Amino acid sequence: MDLLHAALLGILQGLTEFLPISSSGHLVLAPIIMGWKDQSLVFDVAVHFGTFLAVAAYFRRDLVPIIGAGLVSLRTRDVSSPEARLAWGLVIATIPAAVMGLLLQQVLELEIDAPKLVAGNLIMFGIVMWWADRYLRGTRGERDIQWGEFFLIGCAQALALFPGTSRSGITMTAAMALGLSRTAAARFSFLMALPVILIATVYELFVLFSSPEPAPWLALAIGASAAFLTGLGCIHFLISLLERIGFLPFVIYRLVLGSAILILFV
Repeated sequence: MDLLHAALLGILQGLTEFLPISSSGHLVLAPIIMGWKDQSLVFDVAVHFGTFLAVAAYFRRDLVPIIGAGLVSLRTRDVSSPEARLAWGLVIATIPAAVMGLLLQQVLELEIDAPKLVAGNLIMFGIVMWWADRYLRGTRGERDIQWGEFFLIGCAQALALFPGTSRSGITMTAAMALGLSRTAAARFSFLMALPVILIATVYELFVLFSSPEPAPWLALAIGASAAFLTGLGCIHFLISLLERIGFLPFVIYRLVLGSAILILFV
């Protein structure tokens, strides 16, 4: 892969991973529009790992007590504290996406990235996001999520395996539909990204090391670094402005982009 392409795709990933506009959809469309060769699934995971580091860096002060409470609960079997419940809630929310990813692995690597599918998901889930933000959003925080709700948001996250859905968008939508505020929905969505991206990265690294083909390590490192830097800035931007701007600008963007894709590629 051309190193400039790797850097540009990493920047695109960092900008779109946390905005509810589908990073995977943009990574599918960019090579088609620019005439580049399709990047591998391994590269997609590498740039996602860059955004994993961005989340970990931004939420480092939150993650320390959450992880600590989760580890303590293993010994005490006490999950009554909000931090311990949130730690195990993240585990519960990860299960649906992990299971569906394993079941659909071969399908995801074949025809799942068609522009028509990306366009349909951008439009459909954009409308659902507007509906949840407009009519269902509440004032609850991420530490108020109950056990069954963790699983429901996790099921929503599993739908993000299909390009155009947007992992952040669908999980924020589900969280708001359950009564969370915009900021709480965004914060929990970002925290949910950590275990899913880590699992995918470990799996792809295993595939890389067991393959006889040489890996494009420099391109992977450049893409991941670009995604980390832009992702870190994007998280700060979204959290600081979300309560004021809401989701309508992102809904409009999804509708316009989805319609343009249908006109150009279908």
